[in-house]
Amino acid sequence: MSGREAGQAVKWALASGYQAVDSAQMYRNEAECGKAIREFLEDKSLNTKGLKREDIFFTSKLASNSDYTRARSAIKKSVETCGLGYIDLFLLHSPYGGKTARLASWKAVEDAVKDGEVRIGGVSNFGVKHLEELIASKPETLPAVNQIEVHPFNTRTSITEFCQNNGILVEAYAPLARAMRMKHPTIAKLSKKYQCTPAQLMVRWSLQHGFIPLPKSVSKERIEANGKIDFFSIDKTDMEIMDGLDEYLVTDWDPVDTD
Repeated sequence: MSGREAGQAVKWALASGYQAVDSAQMYRNEAECGKAIREFLEDKSLNTKGLKREDIFFTSKLASNSDYTRARSAIKKSVETCGLGYIDLFLLHSPYGGKTARLASWKAVEDAVKDGEVRIGGVSNFGVKHLEELIASKPETLPAVNQIEVHPFNTRTSITEFCQNNGILVEAYAPLARAMRMKHPTIAKLSKKYQCTPAQLMVRWSLQHGFIPLPKSVSKERIEANGKIDFFSIDKTDMEIMDGLDEYLVTDWDPVDTD
């Protein structure tokens, strides 16, 4: 979303109980997200729980993999741009660039963690072969997270199972399939059964699989609704029905098989 949209959405989200914000160099909204977080923390009328910087989990991502020096410099720039003092989670945004660039960029993330600029390192859009490559390189630390597109219409079972078997958390971006299947008959039927919105149903599906869903919205009402999913649980049979909706629906880009 644009910088202005992001700034407003972040404040609405924080005020309604969210404590994580996902940004990236490619989104060109790191500064606006950081400013919104700082302003929220300083505004007692919004920050009614007295949250501090350490209570907000801010994520950003490297735009492109390259050599170590450029990657390290880009990370420093993101920390400076967001104005939050440090970045909680920093990801390689994709596996593009080839093996040498991926491994050099990962080393830059590791060193950013050592230097206190970043708290945790991870990757995004990595397929199994990219994760295996990184593990085989025997890095000092493994990625804590792989952020990939996951929803009932693109379950990416091979990647999610590999991550979960190797202690890598799965962050599900586009967990709502970018609203492309909100009116699907199965989603509509189950939403009615559980008396929830289609979006709440899909967010709940992610959570029950052990994923960390990242629902995106610029609407105050939808932001609030997407965060309220603790009033119901999807039973096992219905989870299996939703799993069966997989059609490998890619709503944006799909770098998981790139060399």
